[in-house]
Amino acid sequence: MASIRRSATAQWQGTGKDGKGALTTQSGTLRETPYGFNARFGEGQGTNPEELIAAAHAGCFTMALAFKLQGAGLTPESLSTEARLSMEQEGGGWTIKAVALTLKAKVPGATPEQFQPLAADAKATCPVSRVLNADITLDATLE
Repeated sequence: MASIRRSATAQWQGTGKDGKGALTTQSGTLRETPYGFNARFGEGQGTNPEELIAAAHAGCFTMALAFKLQGAGLTPESLSTEARLSMEQEGGGWTIKAVALTLKAKVPGATPEQFQPLAADAKATCPVSRVLNADITLDATLE
C-alpha cells in the first residue's frame, strides 16, 4: 500500500490575540508566511488555517475531478473551483461547520448526465472532503 507524508510547521510568539506566527511548508511554497488573529478573525494581512483548508479543499476536489473525468475518457478544458468555508462560534470555541464548493467546468463532449455524478463522486471521495467533519455542498456548472 502506498503512503504519502507531508509536513508543515507553525511558529508563534505572544498571546493568542496580540501574538504573531509564521507557517512554513515542506515544499517551501509557504516560507515563514505570516498568520495571526487579525488575518483569522478580521481582514488583516497574512493567512489563516481556515483559508488554507479552503485552498486545500478546492485544490483536492478539482484534481480528484480531473482524474474522474480522465477515467471517463474526458479531458477538461478548464475546471475552476471556489471553496467557501464557514466557521461558527460554539460555546467557548470555534467549529468549521461547512464548506461550499462552487465549480465552473468546461469539458468538451461531456453531458450533464455524465458530468454531475463524476463531480459528486469527486466531492465525496477527495481526501480533504473525507477528513473534514463539516457539511460539504457542491454547485457544479458545466458550461
